[in-house]
Amino acid sequence: MARVLLNQVSKTYPGGVQAVAPMDLEIPHGEFTVLVGPSGCGKSTTLRMIAGLEEITEGTIAIGDRIVNDVEPRDRQIAMVFQNYALYPHMSVADNLGFGLKMRGVAQDEAREKIVAAAKILGIDELLERKPRALSGGQRQRVALGRAIVRDPDVFLFDEPLSNLDAKMRVQMRTEIARLHHRLGATMIYVTHDQTEAMTLGQRIVVMKDGVVQQVAPPLELYDRPANRFVGGFIGSPAMNFLPGRLVRGDGLRFNPRNGGGSLPMPAAYEPDIALLDRDLILGIRPEHVEAGVGGATFSAPVQVIESLGNETLVYLELAGEQIIVRTPGAIDCAVGQELQISLRADRIHLFADDSAGAAL
Repeated sequence: MARVLLNQVSKTYPGGVQAVAPMDLEIPHGEFTVLVGPSGCGKSTTLRMIAGLEEITEGTIAIGDRIVNDVEPRDRQIAMVFQNYALYPHMSVADNLGFGLKMRGVAQDEAREKIVAAAKILGIDELLERKPRALSGGQRQRVALGRAIVRDPDVFLFDEPLSNLDAKMRVQMRTEIARLHHRLGATMIYVTHDQTEAMTLGQRIVVMKDGVVQQVAPPLELYDRPANRFVGGFIGSPAMNFLPGRLVRGDGLRFNPRNGGGSLPMPAAYEPDIALLDRDLILGIRPEHVEAGVGGATFSAPVQVIESLGNETLVYLELAGEQIIVRTPGAIDCAVGQELQISLRADRIHLFADDSAGAAL
């Protein structure tokens, strides 16, 4: 196992299209790091540069104590699991698992031992004689994982490996991958556009947008202290609520939405930096921190949609031309078209700059 170190690594394609801006990133030995962001943000390109499948434009990549810029992918001591399983259809599961070992000239007895051990770890030891066409999607993905395990690599690389699975199977395979990391203690780098996968799997998450790293932090830090509006909106489901406007002092502290809709009282316990008063900004708050009919600083908004999910209810409101989502446990007594009294949790209010960077204030 080994750490991975990226020093000012960037990728620019012909024509000056920059896929990845110069980035510094250290992934310690044994850490599970997730690269997450929307399509086209540069996360897969970054992973492919680490794997050696994509040539870097500038910077250095080190795996362990060795700079690997000019090292062929097969010699980087990495194993990669792709979105498509890439199994050989004419080979059995055992032959698929051992194909890479055979190409490297590993002795037959040693290879068989590695194959059986990997199959037991993944619970596919009874499938070794089957062909891929006789396997479910989840079983095929386990075979792809097993093919990586038998190589005993320094670093595992995952490029959206669960995208082709249905929702239930994705949850199951997330658990399998988490168990695998705990069991092997391996350095793992995982790419996904699914923030739920990122939050549940990653020990640290790298959030990217337009080829630029926005924030690197553990999951709960990203959730509770987003560095900017993009991170606040991307991490969390449903997304954080945003309302542009100004904080003013009048009859107590109030928030005036940019598009009108009245002046909203802020919680008495909320005391922002005085420098943030009377300037354009964006108020952000997560759906579970908008509370129905709680406290003295309440205001009302009409209900547009109600989604009852059993364990929780999502209520969509319209406020000053913006959609506001309220998340409540269990059921809630309200109806579409009704005015709902809501308040904001003072300790969960986020303020962001009202500009392209949207930095947290």
